[in-house]
Amino acid sequence: MKRRVFPRTQGLLSFFLSLYTHYTFLYFSKMTRNFFIGGNWKMNGSVSQVKTLVDMLNGTSIPAGTEVVVAPPAIYIDRVRQTLKKEIGVAAQNSYVKASGAYTGEISPEQLKDMGIDWVVLGHSERREYFKESDEFVGEKTAHALNAGVSVIACIGEKLEEREANETTAVVTRQLKAIADQIKDWTNVVVAYEPVWAIGTGKVATPEQAEEVHATLRKWLEDNVSQDVANKTRIIYGGSVKGSNAAELGKKENIDGFLVGGASLNEDFVTICTAKQ
Repeated sequence: MKRRVFPRTQGLLSFFLSLYTHYTFLYFSKMTRNFFIGGNWKMNGSVSQVKTLVDMLNGTSIPAGTEVVVAPPAIYIDRVRQTLKKEIGVAAQNSYVKASGAYTGEISPEQLKDMGIDWVVLGHSERREYFKESDEFVGEKTAHALNAGVSVIACIGEKLEEREANETTAVVTRQLKAIADQIKDWTNVVVAYEPVWAIGTGKVATPEQAEEVHATLRKWLEDNVSQDVANKTRIIYGGSVKGSNAAELGKKENIDGFLVGGASLNEDFVTICTAKQ
């Protein structure tokens, strides 16, 4: 005799099957997102220090499934690219929205590409704060860099007063939207969430705090861009990351790596680079 399946049972079976499919897809998406470590040297370094850092990196074994990119000051970019092993990428810390012209002090993505530089950091909180770069301008610069063939580490993050006012989600999704409004292809974008209150202060968002924001950002991408972009885009954390906390932060489902400041200038960076071994 044929067994009858009641409508309510069918509904429950469909629900659990869709739930299983969703979380299986998320799991394998996480497995396919290569871990990303960025080292932002900021306005630090000298010829001798650059040589020391490059020698250190050349002697570092990068784990399979981990991508490492360092961002020296502009004056040292070519020196670093010429002497650093090709396995490690090099980024600029900023670029402009024009290919060339009378823009004293600026660097274009086209010029970076000409020098063999494949990455640029855009929208860092220090650029937003000290140089008054708006969300819209960061979005415009991101689009121009991508169109020039340069991959982008796009930075977003809230200030302390914004977090204390429970405005974190509103701030970071507003910043992300300004980028999404300007681009169509997210293949060469890494999103860096850097709570401003944790940059260089020694304060670090707990793994749970960081994961909560990363999950919010991924959900925003799912709802406003596409499921595919949400699953494939790497969202990395920055803010006083050190060798002592990198492994724990890296265990979280939606944390796909780090953008490292001060610790990228010493041997602690090697520990961070191998956090996913």
